[in-house]
Amino acid sequence: MALERPAERSGSSGWVGKLFLLVIVCTLLGGCRSSGAKAGPSIEFSRVPQADEGGRDKHDIIEGLVKGNRPGQQIILYARSGKWWLQPLVNQPFTKIQPSGIWTNATHLGTEYAALLVEPGFRPSAMVDELPSRGADVAAVAIVKGQSSPPSKMLQFSGYEWRVRNAPSNRGGQNFYDPGNAWVDTSGAMHLRISKVDEKWQCAEVSLNRSLGYGTYSFTTRDISQLEPVAVFAMFTFDYAGADQNYREVNIEISRWSDPVSHNAQYVVQPYYVPTNVVRFTAPAGTLTHSFRWESGRISFRTVRGAGVDAEARPVAEQVFTSGVPSPGIESVRMALYIFSSSNIPLRNGAEVVIEKFEYLP
Repeated sequence: MALERPAERSGSSGWVGKLFLLVIVCTLLGGCRSSGAKAGPSIEFSRVPQADEGGRDKHDIIEGLVKGNRPGQQIILYARSGKWWLQPLVNQPFTKIQPSGIWTNATHLGTEYAALLVEPGFRPSAMVDELPSRGADVAAVAIVKGQSSPPSKMLQFSGYEWRVRNAPSNRGGQNFYDPGNAWVDTSGAMHLRISKVDEKWQCAEVSLNRSLGYGTYSFTTRDISQLEPVAVFAMFTFDYAGADQNYREVNIEISRWSDPVSHNAQYVVQPYYVPTNVVRFTAPAGTLTHSFRWESGRISFRTVRGAGVDAEARPVAEQVFTSGVPSPGIESVRMALYIFSSSNIPLRNGAEVVIEKFEYLP
């Protein structure tokens, strides 16, 4: 007698046969699951700072990805140094999640790092012995140990430790960075370079691994008057956690912004699109010292010839801003050499700048 194929059966016995086949297929595929609601959201780390038990004076960038989050949810960060400490600051506890799911912020160093996905209205504690567990207002928790070494190349310059950028940036348009384009020579001067690797321009950026706050910041540079019109050399502060204060960004920038006949320098208190927040000037050839004095409600910029911030020297340019001045947070001072790639004028020959000295005075 010929055997009957399940698909040819009728009535309830045919339905049972189809269900049996479905169970087999699900088993082979690893099991049938619903749309993923039971699994819930998850957090991954893509950049983890080094482990440092007493790292409260230093900070680094921490980054990751959230999957399955809902609108309104945010990331809370903690670093473990004996206990778990809220990051980056008690009065700035939330890390925004981008539409892509990526999140980025600064954190003080610790032995372990934690990211919590929390609901709107969650109020984190500044310090805890144990992290909150998943449930109620905590949608996900992820913990990772600090790395045995820094995730970025580090340089010693002017008595400070500087982190060398190794990730792309959208500053000036999409730019790529090669850690080999930043180094300190035998005389102690910092070099930043734009060079071509595999037919693609690679830029350079360094950032201090600590916050200095109010005070005077000065940068002594060798001749930078001959940069190509689309090259930009920037000396600035930046704070990933400071979105409410325009990322605490104040800038001294050397660039013609693709216009060969324009001034080649400017002072900026962000946002730059407010006309009164930008003052342009011409930086002459030769060694210059650029500085800004950051105080409560006031930033005073100054550029003089030669090395040092001699108060008696006749300034090349100076400007005082009293509007939109940020307060200190977890900002770091940075130096970057990059391309204004939003321009349709190409960079032709690369670029290099030399910073002889950085100095900070409270």
